[in-house]
Amino acid sequence: MKMKKGSVGVLMVFLLLGGLLLFGCSKKEIQTEGLVTKPGEGQISDDEAEKAKKKARIREQELSEQQLREKALAEEEARRKALAAVAAQFENEDVHFEFDQFVLSENAKALLNKKAQWLREHGTAKAQIEGHCDERGSTEYNLALGQKRADAALQYLVALGISPNRLSTISYGKERPVDPGQNEAAWAKNRRAHFVLK
Repeated sequence: MKMKKGSVGVLMVFLLLGGLLLFGCSKKEIQTEGLVTKPGEGQISDDEAEKAKKKARIREQELSEQQLREKALAEEEARRKALAAVAAQFENEDVHFEFDQFVLSENAKALLNKKAQWLREHGTAKAQIEGHCDERGSTEYNLALGQKRADAALQYLVALGISPNRLSTISYGKERPVDPGQNEAAWAKNRRAHFVLK
């Protein structure tokens, strides 16, 4: 049996169209397959959304509290460093005395006036006054002289209104020289009342 050329052509066109339709449909199914969801799948419930919001608010509050804590710590550290710098200046300025003397000079009184002002401004600060001497003389003599120097500084501060409860004294005599040299310049540095904050 022979088919006519025209019928073969029509048959081919139908087969081709049928193949295209099948191919096109299967392609669409593939594309839409990932988009189709079952009811409730891929959706967040109102309860879950509220929980997520609550967690976000708590996290935000925790971060805010942490920032406040860090800021407070930074401010406290800055205040402590500033106070330490001022305290170092208070401690590092010694009252000096003449050889074999415990009488306060005008320079010593001026320095003690500054120290009294600092103590007034820092009402909770306490200071120990150390009496020191140069290396000349016996240990016992220098311990006694060092004590007289510390006491002279304490009495002057008390006369300026500083409570004696905030002050104490100790004598180191010649045992703790600030300058170990054996000349007049070194000895002049060592004859002093030194202040240590407590």
